[in-house]
Amino acid sequence: MASTRMTVARAMVECLRNEGIKDIFGYPGAAICPFYDELYQSEIRHILVRHEVNAGHAASGYARVTGKPAVCVATSGPGALNLITAIATAYMDSVPMVIITGQVNTDQIGRDVFQEADITGSAEPFVKHSYLLKRPEDTADVFKKAFYIAGTGRRGPVLIDVPFDVQKTEIDFEYPETVDIRSYRPSSKGNGYQIKRAITALKDAKKPLICAGGGLFTGSGVELMRRLAEKTDIPVVSTMMGLGAMPSDSPLYYGMIGMHGKKAANRAVNTCDTLLLLGARVGDRAIAAMEERNGFTVVHIDIDPAEIGKNIEANVPIVGDISLVLEQLLEQVDALESPLSHAEWRAELDEFRADSEPQPEEDGCVNPKWFIRTLNKYLPSRSIVVGDVGQNQIWTAANISLSDGRFLTSGGMGTMGYSLPAAIGAKCADPKREVVAVCGDGSFQMQFAELATAVQHGINVKLIVMRNHWLGMVREVQERTYGSRYIAVSLDGSPDFCKIADAYGIENVLADSEESAVEGIRKMIESDKPFVLEVAVPEYEKTIL
Repeated sequence: MASTRMTVARAMVECLRNEGIKDIFGYPGAAICPFYDELYQSEIRHILVRHEVNAGHAASGYARVTGKPAVCVATSGPGALNLITAIATAYMDSVPMVIITGQVNTDQIGRDVFQEADITGSAEPFVKHSYLLKRPEDTADVFKKAFYIAGTGRRGPVLIDVPFDVQKTEIDFEYPETVDIRSYRPSSKGNGYQIKRAITALKDAKKPLICAGGGLFTGSGVELMRRLAEKTDIPVVSTMMGLGAMPSDSPLYYGMIGMHGKKAANRAVNTCDTLLLLGARVGDRAIAAMEERNGFTVVHIDIDPAEIGKNIEANVPIVGDISLVLEQLLEQVDALESPLSHAEWRAELDEFRADSEPQPEEDGCVNPKWFIRTLNKYLPSRSIVVGDVGQNQIWTAANISLSDGRFLTSGGMGTMGYSLPAAIGAKCADPKREVVAVCGDGSFQMQFAELATAVQHGINVKLIVMRNHWLGMVREVQERTYGSRYIAVSLDGSPDFCKIADAYGIENVLADSEESAVEGIRKMIESDKPFVLEVAVPEYEKTIL
């Protein structure tokens, strides 16, 4: 392919086009204007967010639906720094992203000029890699490597910081077809010996259990995991990030584990004799419900060797791409002389499936657990539900039912204000799917400006706001641990959320009874425009019973 003469700014756009990027999320500023000027002349759609952090969260939602690196953009200084929370959120949850930031002129770097910040240094703990693009002729190579690093191995964010003068420099541009990084060789297939050990462990187990983690989605291993469970008749539980990996109505699925998990799931993880961890870090909230014990076997599969054995000791560690490793396991399962059956083990767990039904309402409020279970009945197939952080996240995760849909949330970092921008990104990635965000009245006030983004760009996301006038999760901590000495958790002074929606021209409903909740859900799902459903929930409703 012959090279073409163009500015770096135009080359940046051409790099994105070559990577198949159709949508990007950003907030412009002077230091990134050369790039924006070239973007104006391209077919790539730019979604203007109302705060830079939400460009990152929107790109996260987009990437988690497509499985490919998504792009967000900001200017230098405060614009770039505002992205750090979103970068860290993506890093913790292994979300592939390429972040483009503008920078001051190369001869001004280090002189504390207007809107200068060392973004590559500031973001270093939260990126897989970062580039400060000082050599214009390296543009194509840097972008190719950035997308490759972000989308392979343990997925994650990669930052490209481009000085203003570099963007205006002319170069001979030719985009490489392949990439080879000598120091970066992500694992692919699992070790054959360890695969055989894993199969032996599963074959000998009386009470085996599969724990599905978020890595199944980033590694495209969901269907393979389902096949493995069905072929081996092994019960399945999931972490919060793994919700949706197994259909909720499957007889093999026993729910989410952890301090907020299902009784049957926690019973399973505490009584199994062999635990197959698939793409799960097993963080502190999951481990909280696991009893310390000896004498059971842990087979841990993950793309990142640093995660294996970090939070729970692994007897059979397997490093590799989750989909390739699952294919290896399935080959071994198919070669077994007789099929595996665990009917007695599943029957034991079935005794713990019973779950009390919450009452729908009390004193002009709607029970949030009942509300989510009612929402399940109206959600179309393949819906995407995006949970924010706080009590709303737990109520949603513990009660949502997903057969072929997705549940997205900020798992590792626990970032409030994630749900609406991530939902916007998810809807952009797949406009035909219903996308519903769920947040609390605290997190809503961190992000409601993005309602304007949805309206401006015709992104028909639905937003449920659970209002109880508190920062509820922190209040629960203060109640349990600090003698109910509540401080800085009251949300008195909050606005009328329905009037906020009115101000943006968005249809809305206040649900404060069983009847109004059902009617609100129905109207929300039937709407083909952005919608806000405010749900009044009891002030002292807890997440932990």
